[in-house]
Amino acid sequence: MDEITRPLRIPPQMSVYADKHNIFHLVQSLVSSLAIDQPEEPIPYLIRLLRRSSLHIPRVMVLGPPAAGKHTVARKLSAELKAIHVSADSLLQDQHTLAEQELPVELLVHLVQQRLNEVDCFNRGWVLDGIPQTRLQALSLQQAGVIPEHVGENTSAPSAHRLVNVLLLKTLKNIVPVLPVMLQAPDDVLLERSRGKLVDPLTGDVYHQTFIWPDDDIITQRLEKAQGPSEKQRLAELHHYHCEVPGLLSAYQHVLKTISSDQPHTDVYRQVLRFVQTRQCSRTPRILLLGPPGSGKSHQARLLSEKYKMVDVCCGRLLRAAAAGGSSLGAEIQPYLDDGRPVPDTLVLQVLEERLSRVDCSCRGWILHGFPCDLQQAKGLLESQHEPNRVFFLELTDDICLERITLGATDPVSGERFHAVTRPAPSSQVQNRLKTRPEDSAHTVTHSLNQYRICAAALQSVFPGAVHINADQDPHSVFEALESRLTTDSHELS
Repeated sequence: MDEITRPLRIPPQMSVYADKHNIFHLVQSLVSSLAIDQPEEPIPYLIRLLRRSSLHIPRVMVLGPPAAGKHTVARKLSAELKAIHVSADSLLQDQHTLAEQELPVELLVHLVQQRLNEVDCFNRGWVLDGIPQTRLQALSLQQAGVIPEHVGENTSAPSAHRLVNVLLLKTLKNIVPVLPVMLQAPDDVLLERSRGKLVDPLTGDVYHQTFIWPDDDIITQRLEKAQGPSEKQRLAELHHYHCEVPGLLSAYQHVLKTISSDQPHTDVYRQVLRFVQTRQCSRTPRILLLGPPGSGKSHQARLLSEKYKMVDVCCGRLLRAAAAGGSSLGAEIQPYLDDGRPVPDTLVLQVLEERLSRVDCSCRGWILHGFPCDLQQAKGLLESQHEPNRVFFLELTDDICLERITLGATDPVSGERFHAVTRPAPSSQVQNRLKTRPEDSAHTVTHSLNQYRICAAALQSVFPGAVHINADQDPHSVFEALESRLTTDSHELS
């Protein structure tokens, strides 16, 4: 195979070391800083940069509709993180003639880029308050280099040539990775907040008699009613926001953290702060999904992969691909697949070792399912230097597992999967051509469930820090449970 098209592999020892010491994030920060500052002498510049106390510089966007609390959250967050608070008002200090009208996108992007490149923002980080407001603004900022953090390339195995192009492209764009947070609340709550808004003229802090009230009586005495738009203007602003929000969600779909602001402001702020701090110190995710047949491991792996661009590693699919690839290892695996026998652990681990060592898995992270199935396999995985740092058990009773699998069938024409209870065929014509797989028979599934239950306790002993998720709910709820533990507990799952 030509070296240019061969999938790039990172030795496991290097991958483990890089993950342990955050090397990939370190390199990204250094390259970003070089591209932004463009020093005449890059080596001394990098040495000074490395001597700084931390490269985890906060870069956050706080988005949301009018009166959602963006300003309050952004001010508190910038104070907590010792970052620079950047708002439209601060950008327009020298643009008075434009303050009362919508800023042209090109000028807004120029002002933002100019401000974020200044020394204080570069050294201390920043919190962008209410910018961008439209999809066009978001895309323009991304083209200028202010892009979401942790967005992987949408490729399963980038070649060395493609990887170089990606790095060059990011360098040329003066990449500035950012964490976007969006606050949301019902319109009636937003309207009530905008009507009762109060401002401290000394500090500029925003309060409200119902939602946010100062503890200090001195502050209370000097509060003034905020000068705001009329009711008609408020409704127009909300309508404009609702027209633009689908575009914003699309622009930041893989990394955007959405938080309900229809709760006490202290709870809102705590959730925002926890998200930002967790993402700053997060390690490359190596997720292992365990659970009985029918618990939804494949479906959840696909959802996680689609949203976070991690690599979906299905062991069964990987073995079939290896057998079809024509390699000597694949030739050893093929007879076991033909006879329906289990592939020996040594061969499985070789295939996994090759796949998990590729650069996409090392940089973007992975979700493994279908392996391990017993104690010996689990120990083999841990000894392979590709140990997971987040482990989830999807819990489901045998009765539900049987119902999910045995009542399912596939349409050979469309390839779609249907279920007699949860997703029946749309017509009698489709129903009549549905096919069931031999491995989905009640006898086979019962045997597989018994095998899993025998090994489940041993697997749990190998992964004592694993999180148990109730899989007896709709897939979206299961995904939300997984997602919440990924962001809140990632620092514990090491």
